[in-house]
Amino acid sequence: MHFTTRIDGSTACIAVHGEIDYDTLPLLRAAAAALAPGVTELVWDLEHARFMDVAGLHLLFEERSPEGPVRRITVTNLAPQPLRLLMLATEVRPDLELTRLFPDTPTALLDD
Repeated sequence: MHFTTRIDGSTACIAVHGEIDYDTLPLLRAAAAALAPGVTELVWDLEHARFMDVAGLHLLFEERSPEGPVRRITVTNLAPQPLRLLMLATEVRPDLELTRLFPDTPTALLDD
């Protein structure tokens, strides 16, 4: 697994290439933590992340540390398997705010 980071103003995009699992989670967390404090939005581009296990849920939904900057986190280009995992997670935990990750996606599409 590797990733690329692109920063445009206050938005960072981290594109993941490979699987997201407990072996790769620390590296991805470190990449997000290393972003400058002025980055207020983090977009995870998962087009090339064809597999994600529960570690991906931790990456996307875990609470941020109080001393870290507040960032809006969104996801783009989800492959079918990671999308299905997110959908299953909301069935088990309806309190997960899936629409927070996909702010421009009509809610009806997420309910299918």
